[in-house]
Amino acid sequence: MSDNEGARLVRIAVYPIKSLDPVECERATIGANGGLEHDREYSIKDEDGHYVNGKRTADVHRIRSIFTDGINRVELRLESDPNTIASRFDLEADRESLEDWLSNYFGYPVKLERDREGGFPDDVTRSGPTLISTATLREVASWFDGLDEHQIRLRMRANLEIDGVPPFWEDHLFSDSDHEVAFRIGDVTLRGVKPCVRCIVPTRDPHTGDAYSDFQRIFIENRERTLPGWVDRSRFDHYFRLMVNTNIPAEESNSALAIGDAVEIIGERPVID
Repeated sequence: MSDNEGARLVRIAVYPIKSLDPVECERATIGANGGLEHDREYSIKDEDGHYVNGKRTADVHRIRSIFTDGINRVELRLESDPNTIASRFDLEADRESLEDWLSNYFGYPVKLERDREGGFPDDVTRSGPTLISTATLREVASWFDGLDEHQIRLRMRANLEIDGVPPFWEDHLFSDSDHEVAFRIGDVTLRGVKPCVRCIVPTRDPHTGDAYSDFQRIFIENRERTLPGWVDRSRFDHYFRLMVNTNIPAEESNSALAIGDAVEIIGERPVID
């Protein structure tokens, strides 16, 4: 198993409204579903109950959101109007006004839904926080002209970031399809499940929605080229995968992760359905 010395949690990000901007935290509590408290707690949906997200439309990238008072209030403005006064909403008391703002922007009626318990994770069966390393973000940025580590970070939208390790270290945190990899961050035990499948979102500028020409092709070619030799390639039906999806056992609910926590790999465990 890999060398863990020096591995530390250096960034925690939650996304209170699915598909909008992140909030960086010093500490995050594990929720009842094994995700981070407040992560994807709200989602934007149309009248048919379908998500209005980055997979559906690049328009979501052009909304800037700043959360205040915990995540109880949000300030919204458009990237194209940086000097305008932000519209401010209480996420509960001003829900109707907020929905009107979003509906006017998208051009069709939308609703803001809330799930206090489990949120709206992308992977509903493996709903733990996603994880990546700083070195991986830096390496991936080197594949693209004009992009840096921070821009790749915004495109990948991971919950947890680990420093003090080499590029693609997080690929140690998954095994074959019959096993998960147990690891600890501070006092919390997580299980790495699989490399995360990427969608169209990373191919776009996270602020403007503009597509980066040939992003997916460049990514796939370099991901395959740099895939560590010890990785089980059977987990890659294609190479547009990056980050690790995780599970957190139910007994870890209400425990917390904090910036600076040490990271330690424990070892493989059978998959628990």
